[in-house]
Amino acid sequence: MSSPTNPKQLNEDRHLDSTLRPRSFKEYVGQEKIKANLNILIEAAKKRKEGIDHLLLYGSSGLGKTTLSHIIAKEMGVNLKITSGPAIEKTGDLASILTNLNDGDVLFVDECHRMNKTIEEVLYPAMEDFLLDIIIGKGPSAQTLRLELPRFTLIAATTRIGMLSSPLRSRFGVTFRLDFYEQKDMEEIIERSARILKTDIEPSAVQMVAKCSRYTPRVANRLLKRTRDYAQVRGDGFVNQQIAKEALKMLEIDESGLEPTDRRILQTIIQKFNGGPVGLQALAAAADEEQDTIEEIYEPYLLGSGLLGRTPRGRIATESAYNHLGLKYNKKEQDKLL
Repeated sequence: MSSPTNPKQLNEDRHLDSTLRPRSFKEYVGQEKIKANLNILIEAAKKRKEGIDHLLLYGSSGLGKTTLSHIIAKEMGVNLKITSGPAIEKTGDLASILTNLNDGDVLFVDECHRMNKTIEEVLYPAMEDFLLDIIIGKGPSAQTLRLELPRFTLIAATTRIGMLSSPLRSRFGVTFRLDFYEQKDMEEIIERSARILKTDIEPSAVQMVAKCSRYTPRVANRLLKRTRDYAQVRGDGFVNQQIAKEALKMLEIDESGLEPTDRRILQTIIQKFNGGPVGLQALAAAADEEQDTIEEIYEPYLLGSGLLGRTPRGRIATESAYNHLGLKYNKKEQDKLL
């Protein structure tokens, strides 16, 4: 069973996300610099009666990359087509998607770092010149058919920008990094979602849920939903501080938003590797987790919270991690290990 603080989208979240998703930049809380830049891009493109440049969004899961693509398409008054890197397995899949677009349409490709290199190479002329080269046949008799494409805008999203090839990155006119949200932004997001869900929640409960939401809107909405369910079953439907505390405790989420897997990763580094440094492969084996799961889901928050550090020799548990787990930190010994 997936954890409630996993920022990856679950099937059960899709309807929830569509209900709670902001419909405009005004409703979209946080990421103020990105919104300001996008507003200028969109207004300038409208005045020129053109589409906006290809756009690359990167950052941890659940920060709002898909939501931004919806808003951009709506502000431009065009259609949005959504796919993902793993879904485009063959060049024929990409050709089918691109040839079914209309002028000005936005194509959103999630997890673009998982596209294979063959697909990337076909995408280059499509992004630059709006042309698609299709090879028909094999061997000496093979022929290349060149098709003109509509002038579309590609918005690509990734959690692993380092895995994108330089040729692909260079073809995006604009690149934005989405950062973790501030506490006040998280509280505003939860208050807005509670209104949409018609859930009464007191300010202290909002603050508690926000603090445990890993600075991530998708996690905040998921925890709000679980807290609301708890309030309806164990209370009268009103979410007060005590109800929120009990709901989060049942979900095994502590006051800093850490779940059992987060704590197990930190405990593994401390207890099995003397606080580190330890390589990702060894850590994954010792903690019984996939390397990608640690790197994409748990590590960004642990790093952002100052509980985990990365050195050239591997991951280390910080003094804050020791304090959080109630363990003694010996600075002299740790300095020797580093």
